[in-house]
Amino acid sequence: MINRLEFSIDIEAEKTTIWKALWNDSSYREWVSVFLEGSYAITDDWEEGSKVHFLGPDKSGIYSIIETHIPNQTIKFKHIGTIVNGKEQPIDDETKKWSGATEIYTLSEGIDGITLSVEIDVLDEHLEFMIKTFPKALKKVKNNSH
Repeated sequence: MINRLEFSIDIEAEKTTIWKALWNDSSYREWVSVFLEGSYAITDDWEEGSKVHFLGPDKSGIYSIIETHIPNQTIKFKHIGTIVNGKEQPIDDETKKWSGATEIYTLSEGIDGITLSVEIDVLDEHLEFMIKTFPKALKKVKNNSH
């Protein structure tokens, strides 16, 4: 079953600085390393409609479509399927359990600077890991936003 998790952190920085800390290649690799060391993303341009490959060091992971992208404000990923050895795999019964799940990052004016909020759909088997790990990732984004 898919669960919707929400996380947020207040960051004293400009939205543009936080956005770079999220999506610039080197800082992206740094904050996602809390999930799996050596993780990275490949995309043509981070624009709406673009495909993104979210990969681990073995070139396996998931592929997604950017459904919405308003720079320095919000980005929404729709996760489609798996990647093995750098190749997109056909949608199978296992993938159907989560295909279409979304992940949304939003920046808004907060009390203490800017609030970075994340809404993410997570399968039961990843729930505990994500609840424990995602706040660590957001702290890394905050540290990289100075």
